Amino acid sequence: MILDWQDIQLFLEVAHTERLTEAARRLGVDHSTLSRRTRRFEQRLNAQLFERSTHGYRLTEAGQRLLAHAEEMARHANEALETLSDQNRQLSGQIRLGVTEGFGTWVITPLLAGFGERHPRLTLDLLALPRVVNLSRHEADLAITVERPGSAGLVTSRLCDYRLRLYASRNYLARHGTPERLAELGQHRLIGYVDDLIFSDQLHYLDPLLAPGRVDTPPHFGIRSTSVTAQYRAVRQGAGLAILPCFMAEPDDDLVAVLEDEVEVVRQFWITARQEQRRLSRVRLLWDFLREAVEANRDLLMGERRGELVIPAAEPSPPNEASEASSEPAS
Repeated sequence: MILDWQDIQLFLEVAHTERLTEAARRLGVDHSTLSRRTRRFEQRLNAQLFERSTHGYRLTEAGQRLLAHAEEMARHANEALETLSDQNRQLSGQIRLGVTEGFGTWVITPLLAGFGERHPRLTLDLLALPRVVNLSRHEADLAITVERPGSAGLVTSRLCDYRLRLYASRNYLARHGTPERLAELGQHRLIGYVDDLIFSDQLHYLDPLLAPGRVDTPPHFGIRSTSVTAQYRAVRQGAGLAILPCFMAEPDDDLVAVLEDEVEVVRQFWITARQEQRRLSRVRLLWDFLREAVEANRDLLMGERRGELVIPAAEPSPPNEASEASSEPAS
Protein backbone atom coordinates (compact mmCIF):
# COMPACT_ATOMS: atom_id res chain seq x y z
CA MET A 1 0.00 0.00 0.00
CA ILE A 2 1.29 3.46 -0.95
CA LEU A 3 0.56 6.23 1.53
CA ASP A 4 -0.80 9.51 0.23
CA TRP A 5 1.45 12.35 1.45
CA GLN A 6 -1.58 14.64 1.71
CA ASP A 7 -3.22 12.15 4.11
CA ILE A 8 -0.07 12.26 6.24
CA GLN A 9 -0.21 16.06 6.34
CA LEU A 10 -3.86 16.02 7.39
CA PHE A 11 -3.12 13.42 10.05
CA LEU A 12 -0.27 15.52 11.46
CA GLU A 13 -2.39 18.67 11.70
CA VAL A 14 -5.20 16.88 13.56
CA ALA A 15 -2.69 15.14 15.84
CA HIS A 16 -0.94 18.40 16.71
CA THR A 17 -4.03 20.54 17.29
CA GLU A 18 -6.25 17.79 18.77
CA ARG A 19 -9.20 19.79 17.42
CA LEU A 20 -10.83 19.02 14.07
CA THR A 21 -12.15 22.56 13.55
CA GLU A 22 -8.76 24.12 14.35
CA ALA A 23 -6.93 21.67 12.08
CA ALA A 24 -9.41 22.37 9.28
CA ARG A 25 -8.96 26.12 9.68
CA ARG A 26 -5.18 25.84 9.51
CA LEU A 27 -5.37 23.53 6.50
CA GLY A 28 -7.92 25.70 4.72
CA VAL A 29 -10.49 22.91 4.28
CA ASP A 30 -14.02 22.29 5.54
CA HIS A 31 -14.11 20.40 8.84
CA SER A 32 -16.60 17.86 7.48
CA THR A 33 -14.23 17.15 4.58
CA LEU A 34 -11.36 16.73 7.01
CA SER A 35 -13.45 14.35 9.13
CA ARG A 36 -14.23 12.19 6.09
CA ARG A 37 -10.60 12.19 4.95
CA THR A 38 -9.42 11.19 8.42
CA ARG A 39 -11.87 8.27 8.67
CA ARG A 40 -10.99 7.15 5.14
CA PHE A 41 -7.30 7.19 6.08
CA GLU A 42 -8.01 5.02 9.12
CA GLN A 43 -9.95 2.59 6.94
CA ARG A 44 -7.07 2.32 4.47
CA LEU A 45 -4.67 1.58 7.32
CA ASN A 46 -7.18 -0.71 9.04
CA ALA A 47 -6.37 1.05 12.31
CA GLN A 48 -8.06 3.58 14.57
CA LEU A 49 -5.74 6.57 14.89
CA PHE A 50 -7.88 8.85 17.06
CA GLU A 51 -10.16 8.60 20.08
CA ARG A 52 -12.97 11.06 19.32
CA SER A 53 -14.85 12.85 22.10
CA THR A 54 -16.36 16.21 22.97
CA HIS A 55 -12.91 17.17 24.27
CA GLY A 56 -11.27 16.66 20.88
CA TYR A 57 -9.20 14.11 18.99
CA ARG A 58 -6.67 12.17 21.05
CA LEU A 59 -4.18 9.76 19.48
CA THR A 60 -4.62 6.06 20.09
CA GLU A 61 -1.61 3.80 20.57
CA ALA A 62 -1.62 3.14 16.82
CA GLY A 63 -1.82 6.88 16.20
CA GLN A 64 1.17 7.52 18.46
CA ARG A 65 3.22 4.97 16.52
CA LEU A 66 2.27 6.57 13.21
CA LEU A 67 2.98 10.06 14.56
CA ALA A 68 6.67 9.33 15.08
CA HIS A 69 7.06 8.16 11.49
CA ALA A 70 4.90 10.95 10.05
CA GLU A 71 6.91 13.66 11.82
CA GLU A 72 10.12 12.13 10.49
CA MET A 73 8.66 12.16 6.98
CA ALA A 74 7.64 15.81 7.40
CA ARG A 75 11.10 16.72 8.66
CA HIS A 76 12.79 15.14 5.62
CA ALA A 77 10.32 16.85 3.29
CA ASN A 78 11.01 20.24 4.90
CA GLU A 79 14.77 19.72 4.73
CA ALA A 80 14.48 18.84 1.03
CA LEU A 81 12.53 22.04 0.37
CA GLU A 82 15.04 24.07 2.37
CA THR A 83 17.92 22.58 0.35
CA LEU A 84 16.23 23.58 -2.89
CA SER A 85 15.55 27.06 -1.52
CA ASP A 86 19.20 27.40 -0.50
CA GLN A 87 20.28 26.43 -3.99
CA ASN A 88 17.97 29.06 -5.45
CA ARG A 89 19.33 31.58 -2.90
CA GLN A 90 15.80 32.87 -2.29
CA LEU A 91 14.16 31.40 0.77
CA SER A 92 10.40 31.23 0.72
CA GLY A 93 7.77 29.70 2.95
CA GLN A 94 6.17 30.41 6.30
CA ILE A 95 7.57 30.85 9.81
CA ARG A 96 5.34 31.01 12.87
CA LEU A 97 6.74 32.86 15.88
CA GLY A 98 5.06 32.76 19.28
CA VAL A 99 5.86 35.50 21.79
CA THR A 100 4.36 37.15 24.85
CA GLU A 101 1.85 39.88 24.06
CA GLY A 102 3.74 42.93 25.35
CA PHE A 103 7.17 42.07 23.97
CA GLY A 104 5.63 40.82 20.75
CA THR A 105 3.59 43.97 20.17
CA TRP A 106 6.02 46.63 21.32
CA VAL A 107 9.40 45.19 20.31
CA ILE A 108 9.28 42.15 18.06
CA THR A 109 6.67 43.45 15.60
CA PRO A 110 8.66 46.59 14.64
CA LEU A 111 11.92 44.62 14.48
CA LEU A 112 10.42 42.09 12.08
CA ALA A 113 10.18 44.83 9.46
CA GLY A 114 13.95 44.48 9.12
CA PHE A 115 13.68 40.72 8.69
CA GLY A 116 11.10 41.22 5.95
CA GLU A 117 13.50 43.52 4.10
CA ARG A 118 16.15 40.81 4.13
CA HIS A 119 13.87 37.94 3.18
CA PRO A 120 10.90 39.33 1.24
CA ARG A 121 9.60 35.92 0.11
CA LEU A 122 9.17 34.57 3.64
CA THR A 123 5.81 34.89 5.40
CA LEU A 124 5.83 35.53 9.15
CA ASP A 125 2.94 34.50 11.39
CA LEU A 126 3.32 36.36 14.70
CA LEU A 127 1.39 34.92 17.65
CA ALA A 128 1.52 37.70 20.28
CA LEU A 129 -0.44 36.09 23.11
CA PRO A 130 -0.94 36.52 26.88
CA ARG A 131 0.05 32.87 27.39
CA VAL A 132 2.81 30.38 26.61
CA VAL A 133 2.87 29.06 23.04
CA ASN A 134 2.99 25.25 23.00
CA LEU A 135 5.81 24.10 20.70
CA SER A 136 5.16 20.42 21.39
CA ARG A 137 1.71 20.86 19.80
CA HIS A 138 3.34 22.61 16.84
CA GLU A 139 1.60 25.94 17.54
CA ALA A 140 4.76 27.69 16.33
CA ASP A 141 8.23 27.11 14.89
CA LEU A 142 9.89 29.43 17.39
CA ALA A 143 8.83 30.79 20.76
CA ILE A 144 10.00 33.65 22.98
CA THR A 145 9.06 33.09 26.62
CA VAL A 146 9.61 34.67 30.05
CA GLU A 147 10.52 31.30 31.56
CA ARG A 148 13.13 28.88 30.31
CA PRO A 149 11.28 25.84 28.94
CA GLY A 150 12.25 22.54 30.50
CA SER A 151 10.86 20.12 27.93
CA ALA A 152 13.10 17.58 26.24
CA GLY A 153 13.75 17.94 22.53
CA LEU A 154 14.01 21.74 22.60
CA VAL A 155 16.90 24.03 21.78
CA THR A 156 16.83 27.04 24.11
CA SER A 157 18.98 30.15 24.42
CA ARG A 158 18.79 33.25 26.61
CA LEU A 159 17.68 36.05 24.31
CA CYS A 160 17.99 39.11 26.57
CA ASP A 161 17.36 40.73 29.94
CA TYR A 162 14.80 43.48 30.37
CA ARG A 163 13.95 45.85 33.22
CA LEU A 164 10.59 46.83 34.69
CA ARG A 165 9.79 49.77 36.96
CA LEU A 166 6.77 51.15 38.82
CA TYR A 167 5.06 53.83 36.72
CA ALA A 168 2.28 56.40 37.10
CA SER A 169 0.98 59.12 34.82
CA ARG A 170 1.80 62.76 35.53
CA ASN A 171 -1.93 63.41 35.79
CA TYR A 172 -2.38 60.70 38.45
CA LEU A 173 0.54 61.99 40.54
CA ALA A 174 -0.78 65.57 40.33
CA ARG A 175 -4.15 64.39 41.70
CA HIS A 176 -3.03 61.81 44.26
CA GLY A 177 0.55 62.69 45.13
CA THR A 178 3.76 60.77 44.62
CA PRO A 179 4.54 57.89 47.00
CA GLU A 180 7.81 58.54 48.78
CA ARG A 181 8.15 55.12 50.43
CA LEU A 182 7.23 51.60 49.42
CA ALA A 183 5.02 51.40 52.51
CA GLU A 184 2.74 54.07 50.99
CA LEU A 185 1.66 51.89 48.07
CA GLY A 186 -1.38 50.74 50.05
CA GLN A 187 -2.69 54.31 49.84
CA HIS A 188 -2.76 54.24 46.02
CA ARG A 189 -4.80 52.48 43.36
CA LEU A 190 -2.80 49.72 41.74
CA ILE A 191 -3.02 48.00 38.36
CA GLY A 192 -1.85 44.44 37.80
CA TYR A 193 -2.55 40.96 36.48
CA VAL A 194 -5.59 38.80 37.24
CA ASP A 195 -4.10 36.47 39.85
CA ASP A 196 -5.65 33.17 38.78
CA LEU A 197 -4.95 33.85 35.08
CA ILE A 198 -1.24 34.67 35.30
CA PHE A 199 0.49 32.30 32.87
CA SER A 200 3.96 32.55 34.42
CA ASP A 201 5.31 32.93 37.95
CA GLN A 202 7.76 35.47 36.51
CA LEU A 203 4.85 37.94 36.28
CA HIS A 204 4.15 38.06 40.02
CA TYR A 205 6.04 41.35 40.29
CA LEU A 206 3.96 42.99 42.98
CA ASP A 207 3.61 40.10 45.42
CA PRO A 208 6.94 40.60 47.27
CA LEU A 209 6.43 44.39 47.33
CA LEU A 210 2.98 44.12 48.90
CA ALA A 211 3.77 41.41 51.43
CA PRO A 212 2.29 41.92 54.93
CA GLY A 213 4.35 44.36 56.94
CA ARG A 214 5.77 46.14 53.88
CA VAL A 215 2.80 48.44 53.24
CA ASP A 216 0.96 50.64 55.75
CA THR A 217 -2.52 49.66 54.58
CA PRO A 218 -3.86 46.71 52.54
CA PRO A 219 -3.34 47.36 48.81
CA HIS A 220 -6.26 48.11 46.52
CA PHE A 221 -6.28 47.14 42.85
CA GLY A 222 -8.43 49.46 40.75
CA ILE A 223 -7.95 47.43 37.57
CA ARG A 224 -6.59 43.97 36.80
CA SER A 225 -5.98 42.66 33.30
CA THR A 226 -4.44 39.66 31.54
CA SER A 227 -2.96 42.13 29.03
CA VAL A 228 0.10 44.20 29.85
CA THR A 229 -0.87 46.55 27.01
CA ALA A 230 -4.22 47.13 28.73
CA GLN A 231 -2.35 47.82 31.97
CA TYR A 232 -0.19 50.37 30.18
CA ARG A 233 -3.27 52.10 28.76
CA ALA A 234 -4.88 52.18 32.21
CA VAL A 235 -1.78 53.78 33.74
CA ARG A 236 -1.64 56.32 30.96
CA GLN A 237 -5.27 57.31 31.66
CA GLY A 238 -4.45 57.91 35.31
CA ALA A 239 -6.19 54.82 36.73
CA GLY A 240 -3.33 53.94 39.08
CA LEU A 241 0.23 52.65 39.38
CA ALA A 242 1.60 49.54 37.67
CA ILE A 243 4.87 47.74 37.09
CA LEU A 244 5.58 47.98 33.36
CA PRO A 245 8.47 47.01 31.09
CA CYS A 246 10.80 49.94 30.45
CA PHE A 247 10.66 49.28 26.71
CA MET A 248 6.96 50.10 26.89
CA ALA A 249 6.86 52.96 29.40
CA GLU A 250 10.15 54.89 29.11
CA PRO A 251 9.46 56.35 25.62
CA ASP A 252 6.16 57.81 26.92
CA ASP A 253 6.66 61.33 28.29
CA ASP A 254 3.33 61.13 30.13
CA LEU A 255 4.62 58.36 32.40
CA VAL A 256 6.96 58.74 35.36
CA ALA A 257 8.91 56.02 37.18
CA VAL A 258 8.35 56.20 40.95
CA LEU A 259 10.18 54.61 43.89
CA GLU A 260 13.10 53.80 41.59
CA ASP A 261 15.38 53.05 44.56
CA GLU A 262 12.96 50.46 45.96
CA VAL A 263 11.24 48.99 42.90
CA GLU A 264 13.37 47.50 40.16
CA VAL A 265 12.64 44.18 38.48
CA VAL A 266 14.84 42.42 35.94
CA ARG A 267 13.56 39.45 33.95
CA GLN A 268 14.73 37.44 30.95
CA PHE A 269 13.35 36.38 27.60
CA TRP A 270 14.25 32.97 26.20
CA ILE A 271 14.15 31.86 22.56
CA THR A 272 13.24 28.24 21.88
CA ALA A 273 12.60 25.86 18.99
CA ARG A 274 12.17 22.14 18.55
CA GLN A 275 15.44 20.54 17.50
CA GLU A 276 14.15 19.49 14.09
CA GLN A 277 12.78 22.99 13.38
CA ARG A 278 15.98 24.69 14.51
CA ARG A 279 17.81 22.92 11.68
CA LEU A 280 15.62 24.51 9.00
CA SER A 281 17.27 27.40 7.13
CA ARG A 282 14.38 29.83 7.50
CA VAL A 283 14.11 29.16 11.23
CA ARG A 284 17.86 29.59 11.72
CA LEU A 285 17.71 32.89 9.87
CA LEU A 286 14.93 34.24 12.08
CA TRP A 287 16.64 32.93 15.24
CA ASP A 288 19.90 34.72 14.34
CA PHE A 289 18.10 37.89 13.25
CA LEU A 290 16.20 38.14 16.54
CA ARG A 291 19.41 37.76 18.54
CA GLU A 292 21.09 40.48 16.46
CA ALA A 293 18.10 42.84 16.61
CA VAL A 294 17.51 42.46 20.34
CA GLU A 295 21.20 42.96 21.14
CA ALA A 296 21.14 46.21 19.17
CA ASN A 297 18.38 47.43 21.53
CA ARG A 298 19.78 46.15 24.83
CA ASP A 299 19.97 49.64 26.38
CA LEU A 300 16.33 50.36 25.52
CA LEU A 301 15.20 47.04 27.01
CA MET A 302 17.09 47.84 30.20
CA GLY A 303 15.57 51.32 30.48
CA GLU A 304 18.91 53.03 29.88
CA ARG A 305 17.70 55.14 26.95
CA ARG A 306 14.51 56.47 25.44
CA GLY A 307 13.70 56.66 21.77
CA GLU A 308 12.91 54.45 18.83
CA LEU A 309 13.96 50.86 18.33
CA VAL A 310 17.07 50.27 16.26
CA ILE A 311 16.01 48.23 13.21
CA PRO A 312 18.86 46.13 11.75
CA ALA A 313 19.93 47.02 8.22
CA ALA A 314 18.72 45.02 5.25
CA GLU A 315 22.12 43.36 4.90
CA PRO A 316 22.83 40.85 7.71
CA SER A 317 25.73 41.34 10.09
CA PRO A 318 28.64 38.86 9.98
CA PRO A 319 27.89 35.58 11.81
CA ASN A 320 28.31 35.86 15.57
CA GLU A 321 30.02 32.70 16.78
CA ALA A 322 29.36 33.62 20.39
CA SER A 323 25.60 33.78 19.86
CA GLU A 324 25.63 30.37 18.14
CA ALA A 325 27.63 28.92 21.00
CA SER A 326 25.02 30.11 23.49
CA SER A 327 22.36 27.93 21.87
CA GLU A 328 21.96 24.77 23.89
CA PRO A 329 19.46 22.00 24.48
CA ALA A 330 17.13 22.76 27.37
CA SER A 331 17.91 20.69 30.42
